[in-house]
Amino acid sequence: MNIHSESIGQVTILRVGADRIDAAVAIQFKDTFRDLVADATGPVILDLEQVSFLDSSGLGAVVAARKILGDAGELELCSLSPAVDKVMKLTRMNTVFPIHGSLDAALNSHGVAPAA
Repeated sequence: MNIHSESIGQVTILRVGADRIDAAVAIQFKDTFRDLVADATGPVILDLEQVSFLDSSGLGAVVAARKILGDAGELELCSLSPAVDKVMKLTRMNTVFPIHGSLDAALNSHGVAPAA
């Protein structure tokens, strides 16, 4: 699974470079996520801008990603497509995850200026 990672201050940004998070990639998503956040010390923002499809396995993988961070970790989502946003609302996961309309909005919520 293609996930690009970068840090701005204490915030770790993970950009998913795939159009689907589904049963075919759920395990790979979790493994890649685990590797990328191993040294994270602050909030993690999962940028789902390119993701247009999320099935129940994909949703389970995102929930598992939150659990990987443990009690001290914070996982936020941003840039959800209408289809992914609908899944989050139908499953009420929008009450579990902080969701931002854009990466800039997510970064601003932490007082961090977006990278140039």
